[in-house]
Amino acid sequence: MARTSSRRTALLLTGAAFAAGALPRLAFADTLDDIKKAGTIKVGVGVMGTKPWVYQNEDGSYAGMEYEMLQYILPKLGISKFEYVTTEWDSLIPGLKAKRWDIIFSGMTVTEERRQGAGIEFTRPYYFESDRIAVKEDSPYQKPEDLKGKILATTVGTVEEMQAKNLVAKGMGGEVKSFDDFAAPFLALQNGQIDAVIVDNTTYGEQKKVTPNIRIIGEPMSLSANPDWQAKQDAAGYKFGGDGIGVRKEDTALLAALNQALDDMDNDGVRQKIMEKYGVWDDSLKREAMMGK
Repeated sequence: MARTSSRRTALLLTGAAFAAGALPRLAFADTLDDIKKAGTIKVGVGVMGTKPWVYQNEDGSYAGMEYEMLQYILPKLGISKFEYVTTEWDSLIPGLKAKRWDIIFSGMTVTEERRQGAGIEFTRPYYFESDRIAVKEDSPYQKPEDLKGKILATTVGTVEEMQAKNLVAKGMGGEVKSFDDFAAPFLALQNGQIDAVIVDNTTYGEQKKVTPNIRIIGEPMSLSANPDWQAKQDAAGYKFGGDGIGVRKEDTALLAALNQALDDMDNDGVRQKIMEKYGVWDDSLKREAMMGK
């Protein structure tokens, strides 16, 4: 997760800071002051409509684990209102830097490519992901090696896209076809246009409920960093694979407030309760495990 017109738009088809010093916590006047004055925060989201992240009920109300976390965080920031700005996944970071929204809260994995390369910052992780290889139930593929020369599908701009490219480089795939949203790869799989989908574990779990004729081959895979950034990722000082809330580099006061809210959420046991509600909690999501302790 990641991660299009929703991180997995219309999918229903058809981290305290990181290691000490890794994330700044200095405080000065920044977007946090503007948010408090306005009494509302604009949230960039590329996963709208995707369970269990964030979606709308038939009556128009919102639900999902990130929505419920946001409701806990709002009063911690001293505000009571929010506005979701739905966008395509690959416009989330440009839109944040252009101040079209105040934060990214959209299942975005923290990477050095995004921190140093794209120039944004993240909170401590609130969720951890791993990747899967999904195929149709009746396909002949039983292991990743069977995909040699085959077409792998994923969503553009995600860490899963990098995972797919790495699989091809290892001979477990012939080419990567990247789609603009998270539903399209599964549609292509159903239509026989591609052979496998590289997908995060959370998205797969929800997709399986709607299209049960899919299955997993191979073992769960840790998220894959861009090889060009691997050395910097290895030296980053935090456990790779966590999703964080994205902010602009200069918004250190907002970053500190969000980190404190996430700490409070853990101390109150609220994050665990939310994730248990949506069926995604396990012991690997305990704060200490996510921080690599």
